[in-house]
Amino acid sequence: RWLFVVARNSSFTYKGRTVDVKQVGRELGVRYVLEGSWRKAMDRVRITGQLIDATTGAHHWAGRVEGVLGDIFELQDQITESVIGAVAPELERAEIERSRHKPTGSLDAYDYYLRGVAELHRASKDASANALQFLYKAIASDPEFASAHAMAAWCYSWRKANRWMADPDQETVEGIRLARRAVDLDKGDAVALTRSGHAIGYLAGDIPGGIALLDQALFLNPNLAAARYLGGFLRLWLGETEAAIEHLARAMRLSPLDPEQYRMQAGMAVAHLFEKRFDTASSWAEKAFRDFPDFLLAAAILAASHALAGRTAEARRAMEHVRCIDPALRLATITSWLPIRRPEHLAALITGLAEAGLPP
Repeated sequence: RWLFVVARNSSFTYKGRTVDVKQVGRELGVRYVLEGSWRKAMDRVRITGQLIDATTGAHHWAGRVEGVLGDIFELQDQITESVIGAVAPELERAEIERSRHKPTGSLDAYDYYLRGVAELHRASKDASANALQFLYKAIASDPEFASAHAMAAWCYSWRKANRWMADPDQETVEGIRLARRAVDLDKGDAVALTRSGHAIGYLAGDIPGGIALLDQALFLNPNLAAARYLGGFLRLWLGETEAAIEHLARAMRLSPLDPEQYRMQAGMAVAHLFEKRFDTASSWAEKAFRDFPDFLLAAAILAASHALAGRTAEARRAMEHVRCIDPALRLATITSWLPIRRPEHLAALITGLAEAGLPP
């Protein structure tokens, strides 16, 4: 929804012509141009594409999609899904970089929003506080900007996920308020529904309601990786582990270079731990841990999965890191941190953390 895409018929004007991409951008009124070609061999086809900034000529992305011509409609869907999944994050990164070069005094609501998103991608405690400052400025600039409200709400979710909240009661109430306001402002904004839906599920504890909003986001934009993976997390806490794995895996396929990949990997680790696949769980947790060593959930699942697999030394080492990230974490605080609904899943996690050395 946040992308303005020119109708394909407009591009037919340039078929068979050698045209400068900057001219195309000017004539179509777009900032970015996606160009590509295709080659066919027997029943296979290869489509290559590249994303170009029409104002500077800079290349932001290049990739290819291969498929079989047996079902042309399925191939069209595959190409659409792959291209959108790859291009959307690149466009967001390009727009973030562009906003950084604008003078602070002239930033409008969208620029503040992008700066907030950029801070969230840094993922640290201080960055989350900076993100909130930018997002509140975006809201002040445009009080009806649904995505800014939703991203601010999700920022509070991220703070809770890492146990960074200075005043948990106040921050939780504020996150819920922002999430519900985002939904009221625009029920047709997939990004707003995604972030607010997860916040409503995680902060407000209304997991079915949050899933419903995330499903609506996917109805509006089936290729939105964030909606896939955050919907996976809510299903995970609800106990629907196989559905969660499907959502998380789809998100990683849609956006393989996503800055939130480590969150998706951590979700996969939790799901496999709940299913007692401890080696697989530790493998996914290791991937998330490598990408973001201070992610509390990844570190905790790494410790628990090693312990449950009988790898005591590895579990103890991982727990030492957990205690460095959050010295106040205890077995008694797990239920206020993670909304795990199935008793057997909660028991497995607590058993693993206890065996790894987390105090009661």
